[in-house]
Amino acid sequence: MTPETARGLLDFLLPQLEQEFATTRNVLAAIPAENCAYKPSERCMSAIELANHIAASESFFLNGVINGAFDWKEMEFKTPADVLAFCDKTVPALIKQVGGLPADKLAKVIEFHTWTQPAVVYLNLHMKHTVHHRGQLSAYLRPMGAKVPSIYGPSADEPLQAAQAE
Repeated sequence: MTPETARGLLDFLLPQLEQEFATTRNVLAAIPAENCAYKPSERCMSAIELANHIAASESFFLNGVINGAFDWKEMEFKTPADVLAFCDKTVPALIKQVGGLPADKLAKVIEFHTWTQPAVVYLNLHMKHTVHHRGQLSAYLRPMGAKVPSIYGPSADEPLQAAQAE
């Protein structure tokens, strides 16, 4: 991949990263602390485990692209508020840092598990991964007694007027 192509992909992905984070933040903020141990079955992560995984993954993928190498760090926040505070402090700054990367760094090939791809490609994988787990978490909210925020439009709990105000 040429640096020019990598920069073009970043220009396309950056606004999506920002929007997806805002949506993910709303889902994380909806987790009720008193029910954050909820999980729909024994084979599932609990809501707080899923929130921790989302937070760790946000940091993991963005730092991996920035640093040119991936280094997993487990997150073990005890409350949804702690997860949210970490994400608010960390993710927007990392997205901004990614936005300022030079094109040649975006085109640099990085290894991750069985993949060897230019760094910028992992931003798309990052979004897919986050959207997947955010969808799982959003399905937990009503059984936990919480309201589901607007994700890609209104929800039964957040009608069209509220969704348009975002």
